[in-house]
Amino acid sequence: MEVVLLGTGAADGWPNPFCGCASCLTLLRRGEIRAQTAALVDDVLLLDCGPEVPRAAAHAGRSLARVRHLLLTHAHPDHTGPLALLMRSWVSAEPLEVIGPPEALDLCRDWVGPDEPVRWVPVAPGASLRVGDHRVRVLPAAHRVIRDGDAVLFEVEAVDGRKLLWATDTGPLPEATLDAVRGARYDAVFLEETFGDLAEHAPDHLDLRTFPRALAALREAGAVVDGTEVIAVHLSHHNPVDLPDRLRPWGARVVDDGTVVTVGDRVPDGAPARRTLVLGGARAGKSTHAERLLVDRDDVLFVATGGPAGDDAEWASRIAAHRASRPAPWRTVETDDVVGVLRAATGPVLVDCLGTWLTRRIDAAGAWMDETAWGAVHADVDALLSAWRAVRVPVVAVSNEVGSGVVPATAAGRRFRDELGRLNAAVAAESESVVLVVAGRSVPLR
Repeated sequence: MEVVLLGTGAADGWPNPFCGCASCLTLLRRGEIRAQTAALVDDVLLLDCGPEVPRAAAHAGRSLARVRHLLLTHAHPDHTGPLALLMRSWVSAEPLEVIGPPEALDLCRDWVGPDEPVRWVPVAPGASLRVGDHRVRVLPAAHRVIRDGDAVLFEVEAVDGRKLLWATDTGPLPEATLDAVRGARYDAVFLEETFGDLAEHAPDHLDLRTFPRALAALREAGAVVDGTEVIAVHLSHHNPVDLPDRLRPWGARVVDDGTVVTVGDRVPDGAPARRTLVLGGARAGKSTHAERLLVDRDDVLFVATGGPAGDDAEWASRIAAHRASRPAPWRTVETDDVVGVLRAATGPVLVDCLGTWLTRRIDAAGAWMDETAWGAVHADVDALLSAWRAVRVPVVAVSNEVGSGVVPATAAGRRFRDELGRLNAAVAAESESVVLVVAGRSVPLR
């Protein structure tokens, strides 16, 4: 089954032609222009058809002359552009099926003459029908135009059994959808990710917090498996320009408009990184990045290595802010016994951070004022490295990069800088993935 992505953008595309934000101007400068999301399947089946689709097909070097089936997910104008039907009528008398919710079909009827060979097929979630040589199932979407149920998702299966899920537009997938796709083992999933880092929006779209959770739910249901190609579509300028790096840890990617995807031919990637070290300076965004890497998991143990606040109101405020930022299902333990946690871990662990862990180990050994006590600190570091090396669950550790700024004014400060630099290098050597976060942007080092 061949899928040509005629567009991968949201309603206003990406970049928005009227916007001067950094995201839009960067893509414009790159020449990376994303039109409204739509796809051509095996040259005969068109998934969604906004007003930009006919010209997007021409830009992709594809003719729409063989299209016999038009599947519309809903009546929003970036998915249903009836002018295409009029354009087609000027040059073709071939039969056409238009399939979708009744509201989407109603938008199209006046653009088709009474004698034209167009068959209208209204559908609702739960329907299953033969569409030419393909089998199509209609699934619920967490999206609406006017009423509940007037937006749908499509499962398309070819005669050879290869299957795709066309999941745009939707918010977090309804339980009915997850039940319907249980065990589906899709070869490809095209899942919307509209709002990027924008948190305040209507709940009927996904963003970079809810997209990985929707993907995790599909994995839990057996709809996404090893070898499933996951492509994010319906992208808006609320997304960061480093979106490919943000999606990679969740096994998803973005592609250019016009990309041809041969469904079922994807070679599974290697095993995901089990151990990840995230480095960065103060307020660079390293903790935020580390949390994003595990945001698709509910069973995360967050290890806060900082000491108790005591009478320090400012420190207590920092701790409270960090707690509030974590996903609600995560468990938090405040301890410097990172070695014990790693050895006992049965689920994902996030350690934040190694700098405060080292500080507490130096405090415990009394090494600030006693040179002979550093042996105990080094023994603690060796034990940490041994536990890190042996861990069998996904682990992410955050650490500070303190060696790139002003040289500390005290001998103790210089010693701490050197010891933390050595610790970071040693942990990085035992990690499959190492990331440096600078000014809120992640730079993969491995």
